[in-house]
Amino acid sequence: MEKLVSIIIPTYNSADFIADTLASVQQQTYPNWEVILVDDGSTDTTVTIAQNIAQTDHRIRIFKNLTNSGTGVTRNNALHHCQGNYIAFLDADDLWKSNKLERQLQFMQEQQQPFTFSFYECIDEAGNPLNRLVEAPKNLSYRQLFFCNYVGNLTGIYDADFFEKIAISSIRKRQDWMLWLTILKKLKSAKPIPESLAYYRIRNNSLSASKVALLQHNFAVYRQFHRYNFVVSLFIMIGFLFTQLLIKPRYIKNVVTV
Repeated sequence: MEKLVSIIIPTYNSADFIADTLASVQQQTYPNWEVILVDDGSTDTTVTIAQNIAQTDHRIRIFKNLTNSGTGVTRNNALHHCQGNYIAFLDADDLWKSNKLERQLQFMQEQQQPFTFSFYECIDEAGNPLNRLVEAPKNLSYRQLFFCNYVGNLTGIYDADFFEKIAISSIRKRQDWMLWLTILKKLKSAKPIPESLAYYRIRNNSLSASKVALLQHNFAVYRQFHRYNFVVSLFIMIGFLFTQLLIKPRYIKNVVTV
């Protein structure tokens, strides 16, 4: 029997996107999955839309936080309900290509990798292609990841039979980066599947669109997750900025969508 994949989807006021996101999961060529959707206090129709879809697909399970708690707590709450051999992540406004799970699990088994991720493409808030492909180092080391998050959250999958369930930080931003760092601290390196398997939506008010907020939250990772003091964290941020401005752009390619 094919192994079960648990897909964690946190939601908050995602009514404009959640139907398309869930549809991209339902269209997977790999059928043995479960969606663990946890809503973080939405005030729009996110939950109603998701519940209507779940009524016709028993693989989608929906839970709610008692209060708005942030993405980290929401993902961790979802983790408690996961029953799968693999844990995958997808945000409520992103999309998967239909062969995403099948290709990635095949790659993990062939390469004997308990954790992997893939390249992905960027779309705008309306879902239009931005003709941008985000790649990653072919053999991502812990040191490389320390200075830059090369792993798109919507592409990461880890083997829960190998790692067991890995607790997710309650820090409100950049929990995915901290999760990958925890994994690579054990593995030392990881290989991406070298093809695009997902679409990352860049929203007008997203963290990715705010460079100042991005710097603040990355600084918080060095201070709170790595527990470096202020001066050391500031020094490390120089390396982060060097990587972000001069090295990471080499992995972002312009593509033409036909």
